[in-house]
Amino acid sequence: MKVKLADGKERTIQHMTMTSFWHPDGTPMSAQQFMEMLFGKLPDFFKDEEELRTLWSAPGTRATLLEGLSEAGFGHEQMTEMQKIIDAEKSDLFDVLAYVAYAMPPITREDRASKAKVEISAQFNPKQQVFLDFVLSHYVNVGVEELDQAKLTPLLRLKYHDSLPDAVADLGAPKQIQEVFVGFQKFLYVVAA
Repeated sequence: MKVKLADGKERTIQHMTMTSFWHPDGTPMSAQQFMEMLFGKLPDFFKDEEELRTLWSAPGTRATLLEGLSEAGFGHEQMTEMQKIIDAEKSDLFDVLAYVAYAMPPITREDRASKAKVEISAQFNPKQQVFLDFVLSHYVNVGVEELDQAKLTPLLRLKYHDSLPDAVADLGAPKQIQEVFVGFQKFLYVVAA
């Protein structure tokens, strides 16, 4: 099913017989109505694709953006449902926003990770690359929530079998580990060349 939004471009959504969305006033709404409402609100959060990429590329600003969207009625559950409707379940939530806002075709998390690995191999030492490959595998399997700040320690514990001293020995001081974890994420969202 095609939906034409205010920018004049069409977006494709899968036809659903059951309404899965609720208007902030508590009334049910169709996927098309939800998409139109989201499209109308997105300019309140970012002015263009470049700003969306910048906000999404850092865990702190991404969390703030997601919190703002949630407060506006576009929470995690609704955004996950929108992923299904636009056939982007293996994509990042960034792709949902970029698709709705700019009609950009979604890219799978696996493709994003593969492209990021090229930059990671040039920017980080071998031990950091091994850890980032581990993080990327979780990102591909689970989603963008694996890139949250709060996930860093659990990922380190999982990778290093509960031994944070081993992680520090491999990756450097906690501040350096933090910089690696935050710093590599921009490579997931660079404009495809």
